[in-house]
Amino acid sequence: MSSKTLLTNQITMCVIIIKQKNNVMPTEVAKNSARINPHGLGIIWLDTFEVTYHKSKEYKQLITERPFIAHFRYATVGAINKENTHPFVCGRNTDEMLMMNGTIKGLGNDKVCDSKALAIQLGSKPRQTWKTELEQYDCRFVSVNLRTRSFQIYNRNLYTYRDGIWYSKDNVLQENLIAVYGTLKKGFGNYFHYLKNAKYIGRGTTADKYPLVIKGLPYLVDKKGVGHNVVVDLFKVSDTQLKNIDALERHPRWYVRKQIKVTSQGRTYTAWTYFNPQEITPSTELHKSFKHHVPQEPSLFESDVDLNETHTTIEYGWDDNDFPTSETPTCIDCYGDVDFDGFSNYYCSSCGGWFKEDEVLKYQN
Repeated sequence: MSSKTLLTNQITMCVIIIKQKNNVMPTEVAKNSARINPHGLGIIWLDTFEVTYHKSKEYKQLITERPFIAHFRYATVGAINKENTHPFVCGRNTDEMLMMNGTIKGLGNDKVCDSKALAIQLGSKPRQTWKTELEQYDCRFVSVNLRTRSFQIYNRNLYTYRDGIWYSKDNVLQENLIAVYGTLKKGFGNYFHYLKNAKYIGRGTTADKYPLVIKGLPYLVDKKGVGHNVVVDLFKVSDTQLKNIDALERHPRWYVRKQIKVTSQGRTYTAWTYFNPQEITPSTELHKSFKHHVPQEPSLFESDVDLNETHTTIEYGWDDNDFPTSETPTCIDCYGDVDFDGFSNYYCSSCGGWFKEDEVLKYQN
């Protein structure tokens, strides 16, 4: 690694999606991309090399056989507006455009995002040096030349290739179903660090009875038919998220991951869960649910991004209001739980809707 690489952090906000063939991206993947990265969508259509800009919630633009390169933004540096939506013109090279997935410390400010600042810098450098310049960072990049109708992927080894489509991050490919019963449950401490961006399916119970032992921390013991139908939360997670949770649970040395049946909202699912080889006796107290003090959710970028910047410019029709005052806002369509994105918007994981803050708070209480 070069010294410059050490200046980049490990946060890989945003996602770049490259689809060259006539296949169609799964709607759920597009929806996940918008849910996780709600701050703008830019598209370069590879059949015409036209560039279009949209709100993230207009993800259905991508449910098409047309080839494209798309970028969903999650803001870490710079204001949230069309001007900071990828792709960016590379300085004087007006035919060249850049998309980035990642964060580079020291670039950008409260108005201009780091990716745009980098694109401007590239414009003053010879084109043949771009590969060396960009691949010193642990970020993902795509440059597109509108005149020659060509593009180049940088740090390709960091991408995930699935069904003919390149993804700069796999967190939008949430194909693994897990059932959690402890500190990973929605709203509990580890949820914010491991599952905040996962797709929440809902609350359920194990189809079979299992012993749930609580000794400070909860342990599910693999003895089917003993104990209770344990209360769990169901999530869809990516391969990387599953790998990270495996590391948290020290699978397979401490907890062991195994598939079980779970019932939720009248349906039966097969989901991964984590068992601990605890010994139980007839006197062991067994529980139906782990209840725990629910901490306050960390601030938007706590433990993720070290920023002094503030976001003051809100466009796209979003209002720059104060943070919500209602303690338990709910979806105005389905009355499910909603999550605040820190930028005057709420997302409902039940129906998939995005709503302005004033819309949600108007109907509370």
